[in-house]
Amino acid sequence: MENLPSILTPDLGLLFWMFLAFLVVFFVLSKYGFPVIINMVEKRKSYIDDSLRKAHEASERLAKIQQEGDAILHDAREKQAVMLKEAAATRDSIVEKAHVKAKDESSRLISEARTEIDIEKQNAIRDIRSQVAELSVQIAEKVIREELASKDSQMELINKLLNDISVEKNQA
Repeated sequence: MENLPSILTPDLGLLFWMFLAFLVVFFVLSKYGFPVIINMVEKRKSYIDDSLRKAHEASERLAKIQQEGDAILHDAREKQAVMLKEAAATRDSIVEKAHVKAKDESSRLISEARTEIDIEKQNAIRDIRSQVAELSVQIAEKVIREELASKDSQMELINKLLNDISVEKNQA
């Protein structure tokens, strides 16, 4: 044991001075070092706790915002569905009104066309009658001229007409 270095087998004096140096270093560290380290650890702990609290609040706000967004989206979808139903109803109403208006217009046009056709038909019949009457008069005139070419036939016709008139008066 004699060959061992003195650090492994310290003397009592060395042990005393080492203990005294340890106490001085411990005292200085406990007076000035440990409070700073503990204060820094406490600040770090409060910063982490504050960050966790803020993160939790942000998470809650995000969840509320997400719920509000979902509610707004749901309301928007409901309003969209209502608007689509209203638009479809309006479209159907407009189409129905257009059909009714088209039917009324077609009925009016058909009625006007029938009236015009009747008027044209009556005018055509009137024209045909007048032409037939005119032709009949012309034909009768030619026939009478040929029959009444002689004076005997004229006198015979006059007597016949007078007899017819007198018979009609007697009957009335």
